[in-house]
Amino acid sequence: MYKRPFHNVDLGRYKFLVTGGAGFIGSNIVEYLLKYKAGKVIALDNLSTGFRQNIIPFLSHDNFEFVEGDINRFETCAGVCRDVDFVMHQAALGSVPRSVKDPLSTNKANVTGFINMLFAAKECRVRRFIYASSSSVYGDSPELPKAENVMGDPLSPYAVSKRVDELYAGVFARVYGMEITGLRYFNIFGPRQSPSGPYAAAIPLFMFAALKNENPVIYGDGEQSRDFTFVENAVEANIKALFTKNRDTSAQIFNVAVGHQTTVNELFNIIRSVAGSNIEAQYREERPGDIKHSLADISLAKTMLGYNPAVSIKEGLDITFKWFKNQYAANVNN
Repeated sequence: MYKRPFHNVDLGRYKFLVTGGAGFIGSNIVEYLLKYKAGKVIALDNLSTGFRQNIIPFLSHDNFEFVEGDINRFETCAGVCRDVDFVMHQAALGSVPRSVKDPLSTNKANVTGFINMLFAAKECRVRRFIYASSSSVYGDSPELPKAENVMGDPLSPYAVSKRVDELYAGVFARVYGMEITGLRYFNIFGPRQSPSGPYAAAIPLFMFAALKNENPVIYGDGEQSRDFTFVENAVEANIKALFTKNRDTSAQIFNVAVGHQTTVNELFNIIRSVAGSNIEAQYREERPGDIKHSLADISLAKTMLGYNPAVSIKEGLDITFKWFKNQYAANVNN
């Protein structure tokens, strides 16, 4: 991946912290920074939803450091922020169903942990702080495409936690003069996304089902739609938010997607085609807290950040399936 750079500065001059750096999106950001010779990259992760195997390829880099620690401990946050130029905050406890079952853990990681990181970055005089929000914050708003300034009521504890993050980020930017930018991710997928556990996302589950010739579950009728976004596009948004010269981006929030709507049934059929599989889906009741339709208006990110997502859903699914196929073959052989 990353045949083109998303920056026009010398990354070797800077020290970066990626929280959730052993997770799916975080490890992809780490990969980009190391590929383009960042001066120092620190990955912080408590390995609750991240995996050590995601960072194994980076451990041989002299300019990479892994810190196993929890953002719920302020001392840990302050320690890893010391002398850091930029923070890319990806650490969170994801999943709408998980938050419905356990709202306390979701709030602890996503709200308390977030404030810890914000305050640590403030105390350590970090230059710029980029954080991951979520399209779930749009809640029950029927508007399509979703524009950043039109909100509904949240439908899950996870959505509440991410909206609270956005509010705290805005306050920290205004009160402390910090440069903070939020990115609302729309259903990011790609290599290193885990298919294991009760809260795995649809795309890795569908792909592993195709590889194992099993019939996966679709919740609801499958006509719910999402703006599925390849992880390379999300990395682009993070890097461009870090290095934009547009000062008006501080305290702003931007949609990160491709601006294309795909139903879950359509997604399943694309994956079957990519995999050359004839598996069938099993349909079950829709899950509480899930929104019906999601489609992003990405014009603000294009205008203010220069965001230009180049990887389509079909291309992204091709790349992702090849990665999962290699992983599956390696696991079978072991």
